Amino acid sequence: MSRTKGGTVTHRRHKKVLDAAKGYYGSRSRNFRTATQAVDKANQYATRDRKVRKRQFRALWIQRINAAVRAFDADMTYSRFINGLALAGIEVDRKVLADLAIHEPDAFGAIVAQARAAL
Repeated sequence: MSRTKGGTVTHRRHKKVLDAAKGYYGSRSRNFRTATQAVDKANQYATRDRKVRKRQFRALWIQRINAAVRAFDADMTYSRFINGLALAGIEVDRKVLADLAIHEPDAFGAIVAQARAAL
């Protein structure tokens, strides 16, 4: 029986890594060893940053809501607004509130009024 060599499997594995490293600077996109390191690190960052993205968006929504609430009512702060929503029994998440504040200011103003009345 003839000996089997692993050339095709190795070539496929190398090609997969080098395709993933396409666009990287210098040898990181050309040499298999450095490309492997770069791709592994990029995957670590991607895994970590999927969680970080959620945190950043929540912070962005909170900033937008706070700015919109203060524009409608000078005395009202973000935390008082959220407390007023809870007391009024309004269950709208921050993503929707931020979207309303930007695209539907009249509807957001009505929600602010309800939160103010509940306080």
